Amino acid sequence: MIRTLYRVFNSYLLPLSQKIVYGDRPGFESLLLVFRYAPWRTDREFLDTYGKIKDFTMVDIYRCHELWQLVGETCKHTSGDLIEVGVWRGGTGALIAKRASMSIPGQTVFLCDTFSGVVKAGKEDSKYKGGEHQDTTEKIVEGLLTRMELSNVKVLRGVFPEDTQSLVEGRTFRFCHIDVDVFNSARDVFQWIWNRLEVGGIVVFDDYGFGQCDGVMKYVNSIRAMDGAMTVYNLNGHAIVVKTGPVSGTK
Repeated sequence: MIRTLYRVFNSYLLPLSQKIVYGDRPGFESLLLVFRYAPWRTDREFLDTYGKIKDFTMVDIYRCHELWQLVGETCKHTSGDLIEVGVWRGGTGALIAKRASMSIPGQTVFLCDTFSGVVKAGKEDSKYKGGEHQDTTEKIVEGLLTRMELSNVKVLRGVFPEDTQSLVEGRTFRFCHIDVDVFNSARDVFQWIWNRLEVGGIVVFDDYGFGQCDGVMKYVNSIRAMDGAMTVYNLNGHAIVVKTGPVSGTK
């Protein structure tokens, strides 16, 4: 019965939703993911944290759990601090900070946002024009961090890296979450972080797999052949870049 329903959905309803959402746009399609192993359903510490942050993020539980796991992985193998650029209301930043505090007490998580919406939208971005997602404040983020008793976080207001890089100068990083929605901002953050990222460190582009963030997709595709890095696209929408060795520069 389940297999029959799956075939019907896959043969008729999925193509219809594809047509409605993406039209004839090349390179995109609606995906029906049949999950067999769902570790987020039994990870009690994650579920407890997710329950506290879910109303403060637009990131779904699948990507949140991946962030949770990847932060844990970097804690095992590398040194350095953690950073998120594109915080909105602080949900994923608090999640990252909570996971980091469990494994590497003393390491700082920097949360960077303009708190005035998306910046640097340009010709590579078909949907974003600038100013989107400005429905947040530092007070909202700091309130969430306080309620979760997270003392390992510093919130940096301004365009990153231009306005606030001086506040993290001299530091190296193990993990970076880039959730900025547009090409130019994703490029500027990645170019800044890469030479400061420890070997074995991870950069996660939240927006890679989503049609409305096609600028981020274009940028990540442009760096896939870069030396010293391994890039993986997860069907949940993330692009994950692992630093495998030193590299002379970035695009």
